[in-house]
Amino acid sequence: MINGIIGKKVGMTQLFAADGTVTPVTVIKAGPCVVVQKKTSAGADGYDAVQLGLVEERPVKLKNVNKPMRGHFEKTGGGVPPTRVLKEIRLDAPENDLNVGDTVLVNVFADGDPVEIVGRSKGRGFQGTVKRHHFNRGPESHGSMNVRKPGSIGQSAYPSRVIKGTRSSGHMGDRRVTLKGLTVARVDIENNLLMVRGTVPGANGSVVVVRKAGR
Repeated sequence: MINGIIGKKVGMTQLFAADGTVTPVTVIKAGPCVVVQKKTSAGADGYDAVQLGLVEERPVKLKNVNKPMRGHFEKTGGGVPPTRVLKEIRLDAPENDLNVGDTVLVNVFADGDPVEIVGRSKGRGFQGTVKRHHFNRGPESHGSMNVRKPGSIGQSAYPSRVIKGTRSSGHMGDRRVTLKGLTVARVDIENNLLMVRGTVPGANGSVVVVRKAGR
């Protein structure tokens, strides 16, 4: 059985229990997804996995797909419509009943399942060391000229140069993040919604991959 699905982050809300307990959850529109390609350890790929395509409300026309991707979808025999988002999901067991053209829905998950979510964090642009690496501020009184500057980064040590990997200013965010230790709070099969306790990396509308936690 497949242990993952592609989705889009909708936003955060709250779930109220019968005793009044409030649980903050992130709503993910998970699927429906279609199997575009199947890889097996016995074949040329050397491992077991399936490539899923996220089926969106606005379908992609074949004429708007570039030639390499058009050939990739034509290999399916014409039964799989082209999709904008393609992700590969590894399979733990080679014995699976998924074939090209099959549909994967949110019902692969159940309430209480431990999951991990892969997404891209929000881009923050170019930031300094205080915001990017939580450096301490300098003194702000008596004419101090070093309030949010990083200070000495190389000439006070040996060798007197900036060592590779030194924490400094630079681009912040917009990177691949895997968040573990999450739990499925509720599954809405009719609306293809997955509600996960806590926060999920990425902005609203961003693509995420939800996988069952292996441990």
